[in-house]
Amino acid sequence: MAYISCEDLTLGYDGKAVTKHINFNVSKGDYLCIVGENGAGKSTLMKTILGLQKPMSGQIVHGDGIKPYEIGYLPQQTIVQKDFPASVYEIVLSGTLSKCGRRPFYTKAEKELAKENMEKMAIWDLRKKCYRNLSGGQQQRVLLARALCATTNILLLDEPVSGLDPKVTAEFYQMIYQLNKNGVTIIMVSHDIYAATKYASHILHVGKKQMFFGKTADYLESEPYRLFGHEREDEDEDEDDDE
Repeated sequence: MAYISCEDLTLGYDGKAVTKHINFNVSKGDYLCIVGENGAGKSTLMKTILGLQKPMSGQIVHGDGIKPYEIGYLPQQTIVQKDFPASVYEIVLSGTLSKCGRRPFYTKAEKELAKENMEKMAIWDLRKKCYRNLSGGQQQRVLLARALCATTNILLLDEPVSGLDPKVTAEFYQMIYQLNKNGVTIIMVSHDIYAATKYASHILHVGKKQMFFGKTADYLESEPYRLFGHEREDEDEDEDDDE
């Protein structure tokens, strides 16, 4: 059974639909990228999968014993989050809170898990540093380590490379790709169509309605990709002209 099955979802807020007829599923080992125009409901879809927001209609079914609170989540960062006055160790360890229940302390196993994920993200030597004093790339590694403390199965990422320089962006994409190769199922919202089609096994393209869902190779032959890819190229050219 699929980890997540979305069945005829309508998403929106304040009684107004943003996108309709969303149907897709995510199975163990998949790497799904969600692409589309700004305002198409991509982040809203992520929050709905996590159970933070209800769909206006349709349903999400979690299979294989997956619970919404067991899904690792790396949200878009806000200015307030970037300035959070806590140590790297404290932030990463907080990713195990879903395992604590009402217990007011961390177990040895949870502390070991935090250490393991900090070492995996190459930030163990930063554990005593204040989060807000780190670079953007280091902060994203911290948040990724925190998300991995919540799950060994499925990871949701919402525009994880926003604001990062090209070198750090490339390193981060490679890191996510390696996690997927090691068995972590990935769902990632991305505005970077090139990275999406390079790394993802499946693509979900959303607009006012679902425009495509399927394997990346099929998406590259689709009309939504041709239209969206050209629009992204035009935007990149405009940015170059501005520089």
